[in-house]
Amino acid sequence: MIKVRKISKEEFYLNPSLIEIIEKTPDTMITLINKKKYIVSDTIGELLEKITEYYKVVGLTSPQITFHSYDFEEGDDTPFRLIEP
Repeated sequence: MIKVRKISKEEFYLNPSLIEIIEKTPDTMITLINKKKYIVSDTIGELLEKITEYYKVVGLTSPQITFHSYDFEEGDDTPFRLIEP
């Protein structure tokens, strides 16, 4: 489980295996595979770091993380590289 923060600063834990989509709309919105949505204050980069760390800790290979450059604002210092489709 990864810890995420709602806009209200309330923290909760989420199973990253249930995440289908993470969007910036302009807030960060997480959509689960059951279509339930959460708006969180964490950035996409922070979430991707937490998800990657989660998979390392549990000893699994994280799923392929791909994104398009429009997912991030210019100057966003995410540690993840762009993978062109």
